[in-house]
Amino acid sequence: MSLLNPRSPLARLLNGPIRPGTVAWIGVRAERRQPVIPVALAELEAGRGIRGDHARGRTRQVTLMQAEHLMAIAAHLGRPALDPALLRRNILVRGVNLLALKNRTFRLGTAILRTTGECHPCSRMEEVLGPGGYNAVRGLGGITASVVTGGSVRVDDVLDVIADPALP
Repeated sequence: MSLLNPRSPLARLLNGPIRPGTVAWIGVRAERRQPVIPVALAELEAGRGIRGDHARGRTRQVTLMQAEHLMAIAAHLGRPALDPALLRRNILVRGVNLLALKNRTFRLGTAILRTTGECHPCSRMEEVLGPGGYNAVRGLGGITASVVTGGSVRVDDVLDVIADPALP
């Protein structure tokens, strides 16, 4: 719940338009601590998450990250590029600032999701990316979301914010 007056100039900016994004990559993990497997299609189930992913039914039903942040994280590590599977997120999108989706509902393919929080790095980043991996991902880890309405998500599908009639 926000303490911000919904009619304030800042609230209008925060609730302003957000450019659609595009799905660049999708990955799932069948079990905890297992490698992330890239897939071209994911089936999302309401209240559960991605079918076949180990995180089903938790508050972090789906994790999303910006493709643009891969380059920044790679640069922080002194690498030319990074495989998105190393960051252990489910969906990589490009062209949208995911933090602007705070308290928002959005369509991803034919599914509808709601942002539940930021996706902070875990200690596995040191293990997977090497020394400094955790700090390289700080602030760039993306968001977590719950699945409101199930559906399919494919690479190249659009991520688009659903207008909230309660917002000014």
